[in-house]
Amino acid sequence: MSNTTEVMQMAIPTAPLASGYTIPYLGLGTWRLVGDDCARIVRQALDLGYTHIDTADMYGNHEQVGAGIRGVERSSFFLTTKVGPEHLRHDDTIAVCERSLRELGTDYLDMLLIHWPNADVPMAETFEAMADLTQRGLIRSAGVSNFVAARLDEAVRISPVAICTNQVEFHPLLFQQSLLSFCGGRRVKVTAYSPLARTEALGHPVILAVSEEIGRTPAQVCLNWLVQKAIIVIPKASSEHRLRENMDIFDWSLTPEQQARIDAIGEQRRLIRPDIAEF
Repeated sequence: MSNTTEVMQMAIPTAPLASGYTIPYLGLGTWRLVGDDCARIVRQALDLGYTHIDTADMYGNHEQVGAGIRGVERSSFFLTTKVGPEHLRHDDTIAVCERSLRELGTDYLDMLLIHWPNADVPMAETFEAMADLTQRGLIRSAGVSNFVAARLDEAVRISPVAICTNQVEFHPLLFQQSLLSFCGGRRVKVTAYSPLARTEALGHPVILAVSEEIGRTPAQVCLNWLVQKAIIVIPKASSEHRLRENMDIFDWSLTPEQQARIDAIGEQRRLIRPDIAEF
């Protein structure tokens, strides 16, 4: 297996966004990271060379993430948070963003996302709020999460700000090729949350076979499969070892044949489907 005991010194590659900014292909997901552990992991990630931290108002950990980023040069990392579906009215979106900035201890967000769509609130209202926040310099890029193709198409058409990413569940057990192509045709980058399928992908026979063939861990196989498709990945990690492991995915590639075998898993196993989901 790959040696992950040394800090990776290579820069994490970035992808261009429709807003004109760039986003690192690897970020630290912070769902279910709380308390001192959250602050510690965020700081360890930044110290190791991570340049992208992903959180959300719904996670309830803004202050802990803020503790982790405190004292780090703000321009050295990309920070994303999300507005929950209950706060998508214009003034609510503004208020949540302003509160999030206070909790995180920062002057701006690199990305603000709609966490889940809300059919009871016109999207135009939320995107107008994002335009206002952009004009005020409080956010640099805007995006969405958990949007199906039809809703994303509407968002791109009506939003006064560029829709830069659609953050969705995406992993070898849920290969959303049609959505990936749809987003690509609209200059919307796909960001994969739960890229390891909550570790369920790590024991799949295809992933294990490829891992053995190339001497990489199953997690590295999954993450490399995604970034080779130009998908941004935000795996959670709760230890320095996992942070290092997840970072060691950029100076090697799966072969086209290995990629195709993972593509063909075809299970369409969706792990995250709350009542508000539209899929």
